[in-house]
Amino acid sequence: MGASSKADVEEQRYRAPALEKGLDILELISKATEPMSIGMITQALDRSTGELFRMIQVLEYRGFIEQVGNGYLPTARLFALGMQQAPVKSILEVALPVMRELAEDAEQSCHLALRADGDIVVAARMESASLIGFSVRIGYRQPLMLTGSGTVLYAFQTPATRLRWEEAFEPRPSADRLAAFRARADRAQANGYDEHSSDIVPGIVDLAAPVLRGEIAAAALTMPFVRKIPLKVEQGHALQLVRDAAARISAELASSDVRV
Repeated sequence: MGASSKADVEEQRYRAPALEKGLDILELISKATEPMSIGMITQALDRSTGELFRMIQVLEYRGFIEQVGNGYLPTARLFALGMQQAPVKSILEVALPVMRELAEDAEQSCHLALRADGDIVVAARMESASLIGFSVRIGYRQPLMLTGSGTVLYAFQTPATRLRWEEAFEPRPSADRLAAFRARADRAQANGYDEHSSDIVPGIVDLAAPVLRGEIAAAALTMPFVRKIPLKVEQGHALQLVRDAAARISAELASSDVRV
């Protein structure tokens, strides 16, 4: 039997067509910006309605996707399952009390973000202690390159990890845009934080600092700073509060995590 035949046999051994179809549907819908109809799903995956209809029904029945209008969107179930991982749970347990204190001291909202492929995903949030603030929902995703959270997550990685993460960036950035992002990340690494006007919400300034395990960022603590009246703390003071809070979370992780 030739080498190519052996490879074909090995590929067949580890294939589960029904499972693969279900995973393809989940991956596709998770990246969509609007509900996808069955027709859109079958066209994107180049499969027939007969092949995928039952898969879609099962995913909906098990709570992984839900029908919205004439299409389907992912639910938070996969995200909730991911949050049950021991490393993530330990970060949340340590971070939430510190985040609550930060929100009270600054009267600004804050959130904790993790990396998910080429995106950041919000794993925890704390609302502003005042009546006015800006916050994002848990499970909120944005391309890593567009956020302060993504900048500091990328900044505090090894060169090899940075290159691997870049492979997941969608859509693929131009050479100039990628170079600008790398330069911004290098500044964030040198400074220990990222302070940048939001690329997504005008008027918001993202103040982000890394939550470190050793020298590597495991998460990013970010405050979407709102200049409101009255303003309890100025932007520079708020940035220092974010950095102090991220350092406290990092220190508590280091003291409780045997892997560091």
